This record gives sequence, structure tokens and C-alpha cells, in this order.
Amino acid sequence: MTKPLKDFREDYGFKEFEIASLESDPVEQLKNWLDAAIHIPDEVEPNAMTLATVDSEGQPSARIVLLKDILDGGLVFFTNYLSSKGNELEQNAKCSVVFWWRKLHRQVRVEGTAEKVDGAYSTTYFHSRPIGNQLGAIVSPQSQVIPSREVLDQAIDALERELQPGEMPKRPEHWGGYRIIPHRFEFWQGHSNRLHDRFQYRKENGSWIIERLAP
Repeated sequence: MTKPLKDFREDYGFKEFEIASLESDPVEQLKNWLDAAIHIPDEVEPNAMTLATVDSEGQPSARIVLLKDILDGGLVFFTNYLSSKGNELEQNAKCSVVFWWRKLHRQVRVEGTAEKVDGAYSTTYFHSRPIGNQLGAIVSPQSQVIPSREVLDQAIDALERELQPGEMPKRPEHWGGYRIIPHRFEFWQGHSNRLHDRFQYRKENGSWIIERLAP
């Protein structure tokens, strides 16, 4: 390592971020920040978010997933329902996600509960994916131990031979979408001297309350 970790720091500079600039609806505020991130050339996957779940023993785990839609105020991503995150969400639907956009010095945290989306909705999205992605989702026993990559390649080859020219594979029942229904948002804007601006939205009696938090 050429530079000690303790010496990595960045001054985020002064950026105006006040409560008056916030949307009353946090989902609309998230859409605004997502749109800004999408228009930054170096943000390759602005819809990437870290999803945190908890297993039956209380052990949290986190991984990157991709936000694919905002449906009725909920954040939608797709996965294998039999994966580690699928099993954990089956036992405990509480979860959280974090977006980080380095070029904008912005972070958004969302807490909520996850529910499976309608099967037809998952099927429509499944068939919008590249054919290789569809086949991969079918053959991969996600999160399970496998002896080698070759078993996946062989499974895809076998599946391709079964399909007729132009035939679309069927979406497996164990693959589909989740919609995270939020009850808390936090919007973080980097500021100079580590005095960052933080605003949280929390649900109270069906309405969103906006509060400034200390950095």
C-alpha cells in the first residue's frame, strides 16, 4: 500500500443544501438526485444501491443490487428468491439500502420493508433482459456452493439446446422482484470541514416529517 489509509480524505467543499430546497415527498427528492446522478458521465451505474438484510441469528449482510423501478412509492429490485438475501427477507422483511454518488458527494439511506412484486410484473421485466441474463438467472443456484464455473456454462449450453429458435425461456418461479416500502429516508450532502448536511424524512401519522440531523 503506497498511502496509509488514515491519509485518504477529500474536502467536499461548500454546497448549498437547505431544508427549503427539499421536496415534501422523499420519493420525489430521490428521483431528483437520481436524475442528477444519471447525467454525470462517470457515474456508470447511478442506480446501484447497497442492500442490507439480517438473517435469523441477527447477522447483517450487505451487497450491491440495482434499482430497476420506483413503483407506487417503493424501490424495486430483482433477484433469486432462494438466494441469501431472498431467504433473509423471507424471515425478516425489514431492510435498508444506501445510494452513493461520489462525483456529487451525495448519499441516500432508505429504511423499509420488502414485499414480492406481482408475478406478471416480474415476468415482463425478466423478458426485457438480454437473453444471456435470462439464461443465467435460470441456471444459477445463487448463493449456493458450486464445484466450478463449468457447471454453469454446461447448464446454459444445455438450456440453449432445448429452446427453439426465437423461443423465450420461462421465468423461473424462484426469480422475481421485491418492492421496498420505505418508512425513513436520509439525504446526505458532503460539506467542507466534515460538517455535512443531513436531512431525514420519517413517517408520522401517515405524513412525512423532515428534520435536520447533526453530521
